[in-house]
Amino acid sequence: MKAIVMHSFGGPEVLAAEDVAPDRPGAGQVLVQVMAAGVNFMDTGIRRGLGQANPLPLTPGVEGAGVVVAIGPGVTELSPGDRVAWHYVPGSYAEMIVAPVAQLVPLPDDISFETAAGLMMQGLTASNLVFQVHGIQKGDWAFVHAAAGGVGLMLTQMIKLLGGKVIGRVSHEDKVDAVLAAGADYVVIGRAGAVARHVERLVGAQSMKVVYDGTGAEGFDESIRLLDYFGTLALYGPFMDPIAPVDIFSLPRSIKLTYPSVMHHVRTREALLAYSQQLFTWVRTGRLRVQIGRRYPLAQAEQAHRDLESRRTAGKLVILP
Repeated sequence: MKAIVMHSFGGPEVLAAEDVAPDRPGAGQVLVQVMAAGVNFMDTGIRRGLGQANPLPLTPGVEGAGVVVAIGPGVTELSPGDRVAWHYVPGSYAEMIVAPVAQLVPLPDDISFETAAGLMMQGLTASNLVFQVHGIQKGDWAFVHAAAGGVGLMLTQMIKLLGGKVIGRVSHEDKVDAVLAAGADYVVIGRAGAVARHVERLVGAQSMKVVYDGTGAEGFDESIRLLDYFGTLALYGPFMDPIAPVDIFSLPRSIKLTYPSVMHHVRTREALLAYSQQLFTWVRTGRLRVQIGRRYPLAQAEQAHRDLESRRTAGKLVILP
């Protein structure tokens, strides 16, 4: 089978397709034919060796959807031919992957593989942000940085589903329509470090109940400026621009600052199944739309990373092995 294999950490050029032998599923595992794999900023961090570096060589990618082709000993929950999706199974940039049954969710027939690969990681991330990190209430104003990205579009739609109001920020004018189509009340254009005055003209100073920021240091001060008293600054994702240590005594007013993990949102099998089913129901009923920005064959994983890191894309990038 073909898989993307990294032999060193670095830029997108370290991603190369190679012939590898598929592993056999062990106890509690299944072998899955990958029909679509999601591309995430997490993948670029792994590629660069950020955080706890994984041993080399490695196959990146953590999210996807496919079909079970073989089961390991003791597996009764799934059978060959079953459609499944996952938000975290390392090695997903491949034609086949061995996955723990505990990390897989049944994929309904009316949800496409592409949609599922664009939904799982970013959908569950957004679900965590609007339910547990800050429970959106009717009328809450929320500010979403990078609103045209995969998580940004999910967040915008979910905030509106729950009765909130959204101001989205985009870096370029050509991304405005996608954010408005997702339901944003307003869209501002510009860098993360220079948007507060635009927001204040629209809805007043310190008007945000929550700011969702996956940009890092660039937007940190502006995000705090936007928040109401006891508002929440929810940071997420692997920052391309890391935040310096924060002196909490320098914060201008009482706010909540958090860096949540989607893993904690679905830390039990029951939670993973329940929140995934909620996402599927929203998609099936037309209340949540997964926008696929670009599609790539497996051999073009390098280009997918270049496009993602350019910040010029809108919607979800997926690899089709």
